[in-house]
Amino acid sequence: MEDSGQESFSLKTLFGKNKSGGSNQNLRGPLEPHPSERSHIVPLNRLQNRDSPTSSEALPFHPEVRSGVLENGLPYVILPNKSPPGRFEAHLQVFSGSADELEPQQGIAHLTEHVAYMGSRKRERLFGTGSQTNAYTDFHHTVFYAACPVRAPRGGPYMLPMALDALVDVMEARVESSRLEKERAAVLSEMTMVNTIEYRVECQILSTLHRENRLAKRFPIGKESLIRSWQNEDVRSWHRTHYRPDNVLLYVVGDIDPDEVEKAISAKFGHITAEKQATGIKLPEIKTEASELADAVISKSVKAAQSWHYPPVRHEWCVPKGYPIDDKLVSPAEVSGYDLHLQNSYPLDEIVNKIDIGEIAPGKKIRPHMFKHELLQAFSLHIFAKRPVEPIVDMESFARSLARRIALAALQIRSRSDDPAFTFVEFNQLDSAREGCAVCSLDMTAEPARWRDAICKSLSEIRKLGEYGVTAGEIERYASSLMTDAEQLAAQGDRISHGDQLSHLMETIANGHTFMSPEQAYYMTARALQSLTLEDVNKAAAELCSHITGLNKDSPGTEGETIAIACMPKNIDESSPAYCDPASLVETIYEACQIEVEPEEDVVVPQTLIPEDELAKSVEANPPVWNGGTFTDGTPQTSAEAITRPFTLRRLGNGIRVGVARNPAESQRGHLRLVAPGGRDAERRLGFKKGSMAIGARTMQEGGAFGPWTREQVELFCVDHLLMVEITCTEEAVTIDFVFPTTNVGNVGFGDDVQLGITGTESVLQVVREIIMGFRWEEDALGRSKQHFRSSHESLQKNLEGLSTERIMETMTQNDDRFLSIDVDSVNSISLDEAKVAVMSQMVPADLEISIAGDFQVESVLEMVFNYLGSIPADTNKEYEQSNSDKVASSVPTIPSPGKFIQLELEDPDPRAVAYVSGSAPNSWGVLSDGTTVADHVMKADPKPKDSYDTQRRSHPLFGHVALSLISEIVNRRLFSTVRERKQLTYDANFSFSNFERLAGGWFLVTVTASKEKAQLALEACKETLAALRKSQAITADNVESAKRVVINRHEGELRTSAYWTQLMSGLQEESIPAKGPLSVTDFLKVVESITARDLQLTLETLGLDDENLYTAIGQTIPPEGTEEIEDDLVRQAPAIGMGRGGALTG
Repeated sequence: MEDSGQESFSLKTLFGKNKSGGSNQNLRGPLEPHPSERSHIVPLNRLQNRDSPTSSEALPFHPEVRSGVLENGLPYVILPNKSPPGRFEAHLQVFSGSADELEPQQGIAHLTEHVAYMGSRKRERLFGTGSQTNAYTDFHHTVFYAACPVRAPRGGPYMLPMALDALVDVMEARVESSRLEKERAAVLSEMTMVNTIEYRVECQILSTLHRENRLAKRFPIGKESLIRSWQNEDVRSWHRTHYRPDNVLLYVVGDIDPDEVEKAISAKFGHITAEKQATGIKLPEIKTEASELADAVISKSVKAAQSWHYPPVRHEWCVPKGYPIDDKLVSPAEVSGYDLHLQNSYPLDEIVNKIDIGEIAPGKKIRPHMFKHELLQAFSLHIFAKRPVEPIVDMESFARSLARRIALAALQIRSRSDDPAFTFVEFNQLDSAREGCAVCSLDMTAEPARWRDAICKSLSEIRKLGEYGVTAGEIERYASSLMTDAEQLAAQGDRISHGDQLSHLMETIANGHTFMSPEQAYYMTARALQSLTLEDVNKAAAELCSHITGLNKDSPGTEGETIAIACMPKNIDESSPAYCDPASLVETIYEACQIEVEPEEDVVVPQTLIPEDELAKSVEANPPVWNGGTFTDGTPQTSAEAITRPFTLRRLGNGIRVGVARNPAESQRGHLRLVAPGGRDAERRLGFKKGSMAIGARTMQEGGAFGPWTREQVELFCVDHLLMVEITCTEEAVTIDFVFPTTNVGNVGFGDDVQLGITGTESVLQVVREIIMGFRWEEDALGRSKQHFRSSHESLQKNLEGLSTERIMETMTQNDDRFLSIDVDSVNSISLDEAKVAVMSQMVPADLEISIAGDFQVESVLEMVFNYLGSIPADTNKEYEQSNSDKVASSVPTIPSPGKFIQLELEDPDPRAVAYVSGSAPNSWGVLSDGTTVADHVMKADPKPKDSYDTQRRSHPLFGHVALSLISEIVNRRLFSTVRERKQLTYDANFSFSNFERLAGGWFLVTVTASKEKAQLALEACKETLAALRKSQAITADNVESAKRVVINRHEGELRTSAYWTQLMSGLQEESIPAKGPLSVTDFLKVVESITARDLQLTLETLGLDDENLYTAIGQTIPPEGTEEIEDDLVRQAPAIGMGRGGALTG
């Protein structure tokens, strides 16, 4: 271990000898050594050993991070952070996950997580304090966390000791039979819930990707037969084996004093020892096997060689010829006669058909796998190369990481062609602690008949990048984007949220990178980019793409195999162009790598979409005017000139409603929301074709050509100015959301030579103006939009949850198109002109509302809004308005009475079931479908309130909205207590409202996933819970107080995001939401605190909860015809919990 450059870590190295040099056995007493404890790499990684491993300049460490190790070997990391103020998070990371399980323990890490935290009495003390607690298990670790206020509500005690007590309770967990049975039931239900087709695809991918190591056979959810069999001692033995001080790492991040935290950690955790934990391992065979596994792990695995955070695995690397790999990272398949990497066959193994193609050409290997399933509707291809994680610790490694990010960003944008053969494509490389390697991945989906074209197109783009690199314009563009991103993070400093800081800290430490402060990262990014050359980026691009370029016949190839997994629908005829088998897959991949590719050419990208002289002419021709804001909630009209807090609300002379709020919590960032009321409701009201509004909105998203600029130019303008745009169509509005930087972007050069571009705020307003006035509708964008909706509808037919809710909506709404998916025939019938007219009829200035929030000066933003949007003529898009234009939103249909029970069956070889309970409800603002309000019903049911305060509170326009929010929290808590905890029928049951704002009325929906055998019982338990709330177990004052803490904490946390501010401001000046006005924001906390249990009990009666009016449904799978029955004790391999690789441009 000495040659690893890191100190070996164990209890013995810390205090294994007394001052005289003798053994401390007398201090220890007769306790035996822990069977799994071995000297190993310090989990703190670079925080512990800060010497530069190379001659290159070392990266600086975050000056505020404090780390240390208690005498018992427990390491900790503390990071003070100010956002949000008055809160902190404590995370306990146990470095054992499913990959550490023995053959008879498959799934026990996850079950132990449940038992340890859900069974903690001290965790329960955090309830009602505004704290959130949870836990999760993966291949490489189990993590428990508590996010808490610094002090309990209403001047209560400090919460840090209570949070640490809950985590200490995890380390000393009692395993009680009652709790084990509850969590066994919850895990078995979770196994059903997560087993969607998407997770099954991910399982197939991971099993092939990690065929040579333990991960292929150790998914966290485990084996059902084993989970059903374990007793207390089984769980206790796993816990005591792995929950030991040297095998955990404690993080505390937040608005805390590090000195106080350090004292508290020592006081709370200092008494726990590995030897004491070992006394709880009562199963002799587990002691022996755990010891053998520990020896093998230390002998040869990436966990022992590189990072104790990694799973105990080996990898077959795929790297360019001559790429240097540390000998410690090259492991044999078998370690000292022990099958560490599970290459032998075992009774519970999943049956996997391995496809061995061998060399397809000299020195060129592909490891293929195919997954065909009845529920799949599209073709997807996943190509991987596994590489060692390169620790980012000095300027050289940091610069290489930036070069990789530039190359990846360039490829992602290039792949967005006008007529792609694929429907989705993403090429990325991420360091993955959960897998113990860096994974370079191509993920691509296509219509099945176009799979060959899709492979050729996507691989050609990768080869083009690998062989020719990026252009001068691309390196300038994406380097500028990296610089702006670093600048934004630096401006935020310690105002980055605790959760984001902690996630970044954990991932950085896990992979052995240097954890820098945002300011340090900005400084080092600027220095690295100033010296980064085109050759540096192209070298990184060549390495990234080497597993693809290496398949070209003229290439020397790579070391190792390129891994390719294809997933597709089952039972495709061999004569169909959609048919694919292993030989044709490998042949197509190889042939695609022989296609000639040409270097990319730079595209001329505008620095501004609207020249200054053009804007000046528009302002002169259509002089902007400010008018005051007007409201329907009783708030007086605002001034046309005044700047007000917390937001400024006005109207432009052309009718556009404007709301602007300053939010410095997200430094140098902003959010803009444009709302055009109407949505799918307007399709019906205005006589448009079914689906035309939704398809038109998606066509806008897929398009983007404005005035003289092409879609590609506009897209690159958005990239240069770091604009992100999302256009959606709901039942009641077309909404366009923008995320943008508030500083100068699109800059050219660095340092003293930089030429500033326009601000992101100005660029986003240019795009908004062009969307309203100059958007070019194109057939190819419509084609991509239709492709999206066809795929969505076809996928819905194979999705148990989606199809079940669709059937409920069909029945409750009597097939009202506004609330249903758009069928393929309707999609195909929409013309470009029909889509255009539908959407543009909603883009009349007098109907629009713009809400902007961000880190900017309100005055300057109002001036830009005044010029860019105020100069839009009032009659813009009037030609698209319908003669029967009815701008008043309608209501949801009256739900027929009595209710109905709906049963749905979907073919799927894996047994799954989901149950629903639904009924009528008010909309988000308390308006029922008949136009009456929650307040009307409450005051009618309680005609003689105790005092005038009752009447005043219930008359507030926010009353219904707040009351429904609190009811949602209370019902969810009751469902958890009844259906999960007491009856042990499910992992989770969820209650939600439809939350329409403009449409009158709505519905509630309870969703519960259960086994097929328990689905009916779970449904009845949900109905029982709802009925009890009305009668036998009415809402209590404690219920209300707990719900208030949740609602207030969520509101206060979200106020730190600009997106939430735009959501709050949207509709404040809209006549179709009469209860929503400035008071809904300014009086929110006051109204929440004023609500009583009596208010909520009466509000509950506005829901359609009568048993005879409920709509219930059970959706369940049935085996396809000809499917062989699976023996009960042979359980299919279930998916990992919380899978997902992340986006291509996340860096």
